[in-house]
Amino acid sequence: MASFMAQASRSVIGPIYEYNNSGSSCLCFSRYSVINSSRPSFRRPDSNTVTHLARVYEMRNRRSTVIRCSSDEVSSGTKIRGEVLAPFRAVRMFFYLAFIASGSLGGLIATSRLIGALANASRAAEVPEIVKGLGIDIAAVSIFAFLYLREDSARNAQLARLSREEGLSKLKLRIDERRTIPVSSLRGFVRLVICAGPASFIAEAFRLSEPFTEGLLERGVLVVPFPTDGELPAFEFDENEEVTAKRRLWQLAPVYANEWSKWLDDQKKRAGVSKESPVYLSLRLDGRVRGSGVGYPPWNAFVAQLPPVKGMWSGLLDGMDGRVL
Repeated sequence: MASFMAQASRSVIGPIYEYNNSGSSCLCFSRYSVINSSRPSFRRPDSNTVTHLARVYEMRNRRSTVIRCSSDEVSSGTKIRGEVLAPFRAVRMFFYLAFIASGSLGGLIATSRLIGALANASRAAEVPEIVKGLGIDIAAVSIFAFLYLREDSARNAQLARLSREEGLSKLKLRIDERRTIPVSSLRGFVRLVICAGPASFIAEAFRLSEPFTEGLLERGVLVVPFPTDGELPAFEFDENEEVTAKRRLWQLAPVYANEWSKWLDDQKKRAGVSKESPVYLSLRLDGRVRGSGVGYPPWNAFVAQLPPVKGMWSGLLDGMDGRVL
């Protein structure tokens, strides 16, 4: 009996293979349990919260439609989100174009009058007034053209950011052996932190997060470890209350590693970061990127800056996740 009680089960993470929609196999990572054969085959679930989220996603997926688009195009859903975030931008750009057209027409008329006045000596007295009006037209066209180009640049930057977030929302996560959900299904429930790097980087990030496990879980933080070298370290836990919280914090695993790698490489390229650099990304409750950087996630800063998802401050401080990058 003593030897039986001394043997404890452990939970580890390892690679598995799945088939994507095209039928080709691709490497993904998942967490599975190794239970000693001498013990009864009973395993406690990792987290009731994420299981509930999976059920919510299944119900939401039944009554929602997915907008699909190629990676080189901006989807209609992204454009709608951009209009919602900046509802008066289209109106401003319309008036800028109208003022540019009006100033250009006025400048064309003033130019023709100036040519006629310079060709007729009897109208020489009109030249200063015509030049003044032409200068006003040119200045107005220049100002409104600058404002229009600045607004257009801001719109393109916003659409690029929203397209990035849309691509991230479509990536898949595994929460247990049988359940796979997209990142978008966790919006409003979880603040994801993505750790991407070699196995040694992820193992060290796991070690650094241990003192802040409870605080991170209170703030709805869950970690997605993505090993860029394809070797996910084994997280071994004993069966006690403290380690169960650690398992909950690190229970998610990316599915279809090639899609995650493609998305991360694109973000590194835009940020001017080498592909070999280990990085982290932290998301807000609404699924938008609030912070990123090279190196280990600042676990202590997350605990200090993020409000809890439960208690008297829940709901009131949901928008206090930080500015969007």
